[in-house]
Amino acid sequence: MITRRGLLHLAAGTAVLSAHELERRIVQKDFRGLTREDLPTPCMILDLDVFEKNLKTMADHSKASGLSLRAHVKIHKSTEISRRQAELGAIGVCCATIAECELMAGAGIKGILFTCQPSGKQKIMRVVQLARKEPTFHCVTDDVIIAGQLDEAARAAGVKLNVCADVYAGLARQGCQPGPKALELAQKIASSKNLKFAGLMAYSGDASHTKIFAERKKRSAADLAGMLETAEMCKKSGLAVGIKTGGSTGTYNIDPGSLTEMQAGSYIFMDTAYRKIGGKSSDKVYDDFNESLTVMTTVVSKTRPGMCSIDAGNKAMLRTTDVVKDRPEVEVQNQGAEYGSLVWKDGDRDYHVGDRVEVYPTNLDTSTNVYDRYYVARGEKIVDAWPIMGRTGAAHR
Repeated sequence: MITRRGLLHLAAGTAVLSAHELERRIVQKDFRGLTREDLPTPCMILDLDVFEKNLKTMADHSKASGLSLRAHVKIHKSTEISRRQAELGAIGVCCATIAECELMAGAGIKGILFTCQPSGKQKIMRVVQLARKEPTFHCVTDDVIIAGQLDEAARAAGVKLNVCADVYAGLARQGCQPGPKALELAQKIASSKNLKFAGLMAYSGDASHTKIFAERKKRSAADLAGMLETAEMCKKSGLAVGIKTGGSTGTYNIDPGSLTEMQAGSYIFMDTAYRKIGGKSSDKVYDDFNESLTVMTTVVSKTRPGMCSIDAGNKAMLRTTDVVKDRPEVEVQNQGAEYGSLVWKDGDRDYHVGDRVEVYPTNLDTSTNVYDRYYVARGEKIVDAWPIMGRTGAAHR
C-alpha cells in the first residue's frame, strides 16, 4: 500500500528517486531514508529479521545434531548469503553449476562441492583450475570413464582433485547404482594418482518434497539405504568414507545418523511449495522455517470489481501457486509476459492502482534466477542490497 509518507511525496513532486540516483546510492551503500516505496517493481525483498532467524535455526540444529551444513547456492546465488552461513558454522557450500563454484571461490568461500558431474573438456578444465586455486574444492562423478578423464586432467594441471562417488538415491537424473558398481567407482577414484576419494554423495531429491513427515522419513530412509550399503562395502574394502553428503531442507531433521552433512538451501527463504509438505509438528504446514523472501509488485490497473492487474507476469516468474503476503485468500493469476492479476471475493478489502503488493514465490531457484539483486529490508526500511549472480556471458553455466 502507498503510505501517508508516499502520498505526501507524490503531492510534493518528489515521489521516488530517479533510477540513476537509486543506483548511485546502492553502489555507495547509502540507504538512509530508503524505503520499499522507492524501489522499482517487480523486485525481490528480503525480510532480514525472518532471514536471520532461519539462518540461526538451521545453524543451531546443525550444532546440536552433529550434521554439518554444506548449504546449497542454487537457491540464492549470493556470496553475501554464503558468507553469513559460514559465519554461523557452515562447512562450505554446494553448487549446481561450475559458474556458481567459480563465483564462490572468487569470493573466498571454502569447502565448495560441485554436485553436478563435470563432463566435456571445458567443464573438466574449469574443475581442475578450481582445484588448483582452492584445495578444499570437491566434485562428484557417477561414471568410471569420467573419473579417468578427471584423473588425466588433474595430472596435466599438476593438482590433486577431491572427488566423491555420486550414488543413486531415488532421483533418476544422476547417481551410479549402489552396491558393487558404486564400490567399483569408489575404488577407481581412490586408485587414481591425481584424485582423492573423499566419500559418497546421495541426493534424495524426491524425498525432500514428500508430503507428511512420517512418509518423508520413510522415503528418505529408503532412498539412502543403497548409499549406506555402499559405505559399508567401502569400509570393508579398506576405503575410508570421509563424507556422506545429501539431504535437503525437507529432510534436515530426518537425515542425522545417515549423512555426515546436509545440502539444505531453501530454508533461508522458503517458498509456497515447501510450506505445503507438512512438518514434524503439523501435517498441514511446514513451519520449521518462515518465508523471508517476497516479490514486490505494483497494482497497475483496477477496472473490474474483485480483480486488479499487477506489473509481474511470467518474466517475473509469477505463478498461480504464489501466495499474497498477508492476504492468503487472494488468488494469483498470470496474464502474460509483464502482467499478472489478483482476484478476490467481491466485498473483501479492495486493491487500488499504485498499491504495492508482495507475493511469496512458488519455487525459489527459478524466481531468484531472473532478478539481479535482493533488496534487504527491516520493516519498511531498505538497509542493504545484495547482488545475485547473473546469467550473462559465455561462462554463466
